[in-house]
Amino acid sequence: MSSADERPIEPLLRLGPLRKLGLSGKLLLLTIPLVLLAQILIYVPSIANFRINRLNDRLAAANTAALVLDAAPLGMVPESLSRQILSSIGARAVAIKWGQQRRLLASADLPPQIDHDVDMRAMTVWSAIVDAFQLMFETGNQTMRIIGPAPGGAQFIEVVVDELPLRQAMYRFSSNLLWVSLGLAILSAGLVYLALHYLFVRPMRRLTANMVAFHENPESPARIIVPSSRADEIGVAEREFSDMQRDLVSMLHQKSRLAALGLAVSKINHDLRNLLASSQLLSDQLASVPDPRVQRFAPKLMRSLERAIAFCQSTLSYGRAQEAPPDRRMMAVEQVVCDVRESAGLANDDAIGWINAIERGLTIDADPDHLFRILLNLVRNAAQALEGQPDSDAAPRQIRITGRREGAVTILEVSDTGPGVPQKARDHLFEAFQGSSRPGGSGLGLAIAAELVRAHDGDIALVEGTIGATFRITLPDRPVELLSIRGERARA
Repeated sequence: MSSADERPIEPLLRLGPLRKLGLSGKLLLLTIPLVLLAQILIYVPSIANFRINRLNDRLAAANTAALVLDAAPLGMVPESLSRQILSSIGARAVAIKWGQQRRLLASADLPPQIDHDVDMRAMTVWSAIVDAFQLMFETGNQTMRIIGPAPGGAQFIEVVVDELPLRQAMYRFSSNLLWVSLGLAILSAGLVYLALHYLFVRPMRRLTANMVAFHENPESPARIIVPSSRADEIGVAEREFSDMQRDLVSMLHQKSRLAALGLAVSKINHDLRNLLASSQLLSDQLASVPDPRVQRFAPKLMRSLERAIAFCQSTLSYGRAQEAPPDRRMMAVEQVVCDVRESAGLANDDAIGWINAIERGLTIDADPDHLFRILLNLVRNAAQALEGQPDSDAAPRQIRITGRREGAVTILEVSDTGPGVPQKARDHLFEAFQGSSRPGGSGLGLAIAAELVRAHDGDIALVEGTIGATFRITLPDRPVELLSIRGERARA
């Protein structure tokens, strides 16, 4: 199991919706809050600075009004004019301090008490921010006394103003700044997203799509990615990935060719070994011929055959190769069975009994050579299984071949009275190098027989519940042959 499968399930379930998003969606979700956070960080000092500027404007207007009011003789400024001056600067009162004296220059509708005092001379950045938000979250129309530096020789000037106009102005400023910030955030997020998308997301998406396509068919050279001319890390990754794909495709092609060649050689060696074994039996019979020349050459022939058999046994290789298409024809089964018995060396073997239960005159639609190889492999496996039985076993050693026809299907069975096929070998019974249960066996006999049977559109299977091992071969006639036979019967 991979490491990804070993991770806890609950965190993955909690991140389910986020994991469904692509890289572009995650990038967009990351860009928008970061831009909004930047706009918030800009808004906080902006609103505090707006309040300070408005207060400074009130002080500047109050200084101008103080110069006018202070220049007039005491009591010579009419009350109506004072109200107009105060209304023009948005204040309720203006006072100034000279030395130890505080002089009220003008006033109109002063409240009984002042709610807040703001000393512009001791203003700090943090206090400006805190006071600005406190003002915005308050309700009602409180009064505020603003204290700031005065012109000339005065110590300071005081202005009493209403907070509501300033709060409303701050709300309008916040609204305008909000819309401007939102527009800038959307524009900035879009630009950042597009830049990152074209610079990083698109190349990564291209790499990902190529990985998926290459995984579907790793042997196709058309699935190799074409690297771009980028000089950054993504360009290096594309070039290295392309080189890796080329090496992998070349390696897979080479391994496929070697595998095909290996199994082809293995099949040839397997069948050639069977033929050489038959030739070895004939050479044993030649050894009994009294002719001197035969007696001189027979041992050499036997040794050469033994070396050839050993060479075939040692050169079995892995791979896969396709058999030639069968050259099918209607043929008698009896003669093929007799040839198989002779080639397997069972004609003169009294230790293994031979039972031929083929129906009289049974014909089959098959390739003669393929049918011979199928039966020979099965019979040799049966003989080897019987030869491996201990001598103390009193059970008879027999090989039985039966054949019958059921309509357009021919059924052949090869059975023995041996120990049967173990369960471990049954799991991979007809796979090359997997189905052998005998020490030293290659496991190719059943694989070759199964491949030849499938080439005839037939089926081979191990019959369950029998003594020893019984393999059933089912070969159907070709449809063309069926039509011709039916036509002949109709004409008859």
